[in-house]
Order: sequence, then C-alpha cells, then structure tokens
Amino acid sequence: MKEMDIGKAFTFLESGPVILVTTFDGKNNNIMTISWHMIMDFSPHIALSTGAWNTSFEVMMKTKECVIAVPGVNLIETAIGIGTVHGTDVDKFDKFSLTSLAAKTVKAPLIKECLKCVECKVIDYVEKHGLVILSGERAWINETAVEQRTFHAVGNGTFLVDGEKMEYQAMMRNRLPDGVF
Repeated sequence: MKEMDIGKAFTFLESGPVILVTTFDGKNNNIMTISWHMIMDFSPHIALSTGAWNTSFEVMMKTKECVIAVPGVNLIETAIGIGTVHGTDVDKFDKFSLTSLAAKTVKAPLIKECLKCVECKVIDYVEKHGLVILSGERAWINETAVEQRTFHAVGNGTFLVDGEKMEYQAMMRNRLPDGVF
C-alpha cells in the first residue's frame, strides 16, 4: 500500500447519498444541500453536519424541525446549484423548479421531485462537532419516480452514482431488527 494525504481520507469514507434539507422560517421555505450525514443505528436517528454558514441551519435550530429529501441522480445539477446559492438571496424552490408539498408533522416542506422524504425533529446539537441530531417522524416515498439511483459526493467536486443492487437479506436476517425487510 502507498500512504496518502490524510486530508483526503474523507473522500473514500463519505458514502451516504447527497440529501436536500428543507426548512420553513414561518414565512419562507428554504433548501440546503448536505453530503455529510449518517444513520445512527436502526432507529430513525440521523446526524448531519452543518453550521451557521447555512441559513437553513439557523432556521433548524429555531424551529427544531426540517425535512430530509433524497434526490435521484436526475437532480444532481439541481442539488449542486442549491448548494451554491444562499436562501436569503433567492427562492430555491422557484429557481430550481422544485415543488413543495405539505408535510404532516413539520412545517418544512417535502420535495415532490425527490425519491424519498423524511420529516424530522431536531433533538440535539453537538456544537463542538457541528452535528445536528434528528429524529425521523414520518417517511415518504415517490412511487412515480422513474430514476431511482442516488448519487454520492466524494468531496472534491466528483460524485459516484449508485449501481447494481445486491440482496443478502437472508444471510443477514438474524442481525437485522424486525420490520426492516
């Protein structure tokens, strides 16, 4: 093996799909693009990394809620574009031709064009590490979406697209909680 720059290690560990996080401040909807997140266990607890540089972060901390939306690869340029403009300057739903749908438990909107959405409540914030801990409250699936592949940021301006799906459920059944299949 050849040693590499430790500063690039995140590029092979960052494997979760790029997500869009929506918020509502009482007047306006907003969206931010996030690639740094993780599932915390088999419960609906999710951690994502963000901070005060994002307008949506401030709204999340104030309202204690958001929606995580998972875009398909057909929305890759939209997700990148969302991450390059500020919600204080532009209505991102309008600019990127996205449709907001009312959620059931939170005021932040679902995104109709995304594959899946999770309504979330903020349950903790680990300031030292910029980790927002969320509890998933409701989950939604877009059964009409033709494109089902997601995409993953490598962290250096490149992305990986999901490929072949491999099933090993029978082999793992004794390690997974009921209801996962």
